Amino acid sequence: MHGLGTIINASAIVAGSAIGTLAGNRLSPRTQDTLTDGLGLIVLVVGALNVVSLGDRAYVRAVTAHGTLLVVLGAVVFGAIVGSSLRIEDRVARLGAWAHDRLSRGGASADRERFIEGFVSGSLLFCIGPLAILGALSDGLGHGIDQLVLKSALDMFAAMAFSASLGWGVALAAVPVALYQGTITVLGVALGSFLPAAEVSALTATGGVLLIAIGLRLLRIREVRVADLLPALAFAPAITAIVVAVRG
Repeated sequence: MHGLGTIINASAIVAGSAIGTLAGNRLSPRTQDTLTDGLGLIVLVVGALNVVSLGDRAYVRAVTAHGTLLVVLGAVVFGAIVGSSLRIEDRVARLGAWAHDRLSRGGASADRERFIEGFVSGSLLFCIGPLAILGALSDGLGHGIDQLVLKSALDMFAAMAFSASLGWGVALAAVPVALYQGTITVLGVALGSFLPAAEVSALTATGGVLLIAIGLRLLRIREVRVADLLPALAFAPAITAIVVAVRG
């Protein structure tokens, strides 16, 4: 059944968020802050591991060793221009605020901000990364849901940790995950395998940069507008394809 992997993934996020939120209510504010800092550090590590894709052989052969970083740079620059022009971050935050107001019927300002941050950070974290794309694509191509099952396990534990400090907003992130991965699955069914290895590596490395930005945000080092950078994930494989075509 196409889409089963995404259904499992979204369900795992909701389940993990429920467990984390119930446990988080028993944690002191200091413990919640420390937990968020720990998550920020882990996200930085995961982002760095993804950036290592800059050295993938297929990617280097396609755009040269010096070109790999330039492709990611171009993707981030163009993505930032498009994303900030569309004000994606503001739109995502407004969606989170709207959901909070509908679900909680009021509440303290601090709780509202925590809910929004949980929704925004959770949505970005669960959607950015190679497994979200490759797993959904594999599902659509009929190659199985193994990758999405693995992602579901990882996301469940991440949701538990995030929601312990950020609350129910993390559970709402299951909605954009379902829409995002579901769309990729449909594309996989319709178009077949359409991302060569070099383009996947470009996408992975660019996703790593965005994950590092999420880590900086969680550590409260800088409020990077990560959602405004999301178009970079589309520019990375596109620029790679253009470079390959130009090089012949």
